[in-house]
Amino acid sequence: MTDNPFREEAAAHEQLLRLPSLPPFDPSDPVESAIIDSLAGSWPRRATVKRPEPDLDELFDPAKADYPETLIPFHDHDRFRGLDEPTRNRILAWAWIAYNKNVMDVEQYVVNPGFRLLSQDAFGTGLGDTLTVATLQAMVDEQYHTLMHLNASALTRRRRGWNLTESRLPYGPTVRRHHAAVAAADTPRESALVSLAFTTVAETSISAYLGLMTDDDNVQPVNRATVVLHRRDEYCHSSIAGELLKIVFERLDGDDRRMLLAGLADGLEAFRANDFATWTAVMEGENVRGGAAMVADAAHEADRQQLVQDCSAIRRLCDDLGVSDDVPYEW
Repeated sequence: MTDNPFREEAAAHEQLLRLPSLPPFDPSDPVESAIIDSLAGSWPRRATVKRPEPDLDELFDPAKADYPETLIPFHDHDRFRGLDEPTRNRILAWAWIAYNKNVMDVEQYVVNPGFRLLSQDAFGTGLGDTLTVATLQAMVDEQYHTLMHLNASALTRRRRGWNLTESRLPYGPTVRRHHAAVAAADTPRESALVSLAFTTVAETSISAYLGLMTDDDNVQPVNRATVVLHRRDEYCHSSIAGELLKIVFERLDGDDRRMLLAGLADGLEAFRANDFATWTAVMEGENVRGGAAMVADAAHEADRQQLVQDCSAIRRLCDDLGVSDDVPYEW
């Protein structure tokens, strides 16, 4: 009896599949449980949850900082250190709003467009049912992640009583560079390859970006838990994105491969960058005297150019493909 190729494909990629779901959480942790509860009020409680969960407002600690001060690229600048405490607190709240906005924008304008191309077999690779379903499941997850970060920003605005709206901030470096690279592509094929490259960088590197927020006990517990939950979900997505890129890459010709690898390098440069344009907008919005100069000082220092220091996941992926030396990027 001959083997069933469809069954073989499903078995080979079974580890990538899981049902669309809310991010996994610790039912014994009241903060994680409340965040999940806020995503979908009708979502069934797990059996181990024996008591009503507090809502997010009850868990907000006004004495805690909204964002780690050390992640601000000018945190040790004399001008910043000389600001009064209320102004510094508003800047930290803005930093958290901007962090969430960047996550949401990357999910919506970089990650999901790339996944959508894969689910539509834009590269003619014939992913099959198993990987197509896995891709669509990942897109469902990204909507939960977006909602989770939006809820966190809304909580900050509500509890602080400050009008910190995302519309006052520009897109972050990854979205800006993605839009520019896609617009500069000469053909729909090149545009799709660029989009896939940026999606892969974002999905394999976002855990490092989220990890920036997980280790500071002085940060608002709801904010930390939001990031922890998202990061836990992204480990699966990283595997999916990596496997999908390998499948596509093996079926590309030399010109397409070079386009894809150049896109990876462009995406890496953007994803790791500190967002000085957003910081300038915050300084202007808060009317911080000398704020633009303070941001400019930080932007001109080489050791402050990058926010995300660890993008080793994409390097490992390129190593697996044997193309690390072909990526126009200084690892």
